[in-house]
Amino acid sequence: MDNDVEIIVFEDMDLTGATVIAGFPSIGLVSTIVANYLIDALNLRQIGALHSAQFPTLSVVHTGEPLSPVRIYAGKLESGEKIVVFVSEFKPRPNLINSLSDAIMKWVREKGCILLISPEGMVVEGKSSEEKIADAYAIGSTEKARAMLREKNIPEFKNGIIAGVSGVLLNKGKHEKFEVISILAEAHPNYPDAKAAAAALNVIALLIGVEINVVPLYDEAERIEKQLQKFHKQAKPMVSNTSQIPQPSMYG
Repeated sequence: MDNDVEIIVFEDMDLTGATVIAGFPSIGLVSTIVANYLIDALNLRQIGALHSAQFPTLSVVHTGEPLSPVRIYAGKLESGEKIVVFVSEFKPRPNLINSLSDAIMKWVREKGCILLISPEGMVVEGKSSEEKIADAYAIGSTEKARAMLREKNIPEFKNGIIAGVSGVLLNKGKHEKFEVISILAEAHPNYPDAKAAAAALNVIALLIGVEINVVPLYDEAERIEKQLQKFHKQAKPMVSNTSQIPQPSMYG
């Protein structure tokens, strides 16, 4: 089927007990910025890629290396913590979201990973761009995941709608009794929001007990926005549906 999503593994790594981050473009590009920042900050290496006939027909070239639009990075930190990051340069088409989420959940379970975190941007009406560092909330798919949030004093998201890959992964986590946590950072919808990404990263750091220096993100929004505009201009002739234009890789 055209909507099938295949995971191609380049390097077989023991990922038992790993935490997985799913970074697919959302409001303020929060998830994409978070995923790429983690790849860079934690020195993760690419271990695989995802493929579908419905993915954009292009290669993302970074430092002379061709990369698939959706990739998997992983690594083992000095603390012993294992981290996996799915990162995408494009917003999945609606007809792909279920297949993509199915493929991720199946692979994560097969690999023996124990926690799946999906950061998202959340629009908050009436906030100006000059206001304080963004707030972040979270929701867990299971009581165990929600207890983890309470233990870490992370504000819980109580009411609303979570769309896209994050929403589907949350539902799958509930149905399959697997720990999925969606982090919702208050973000501005009209430009890449590095402060919102920093807020989401702070929550991830709390959840997995890893120190992540987010200070460089606070001054990154303008550079990221310029890179995004340049990338859109380059990609536009390659993608017929402009809403599917790939998002740029900020750090990876």
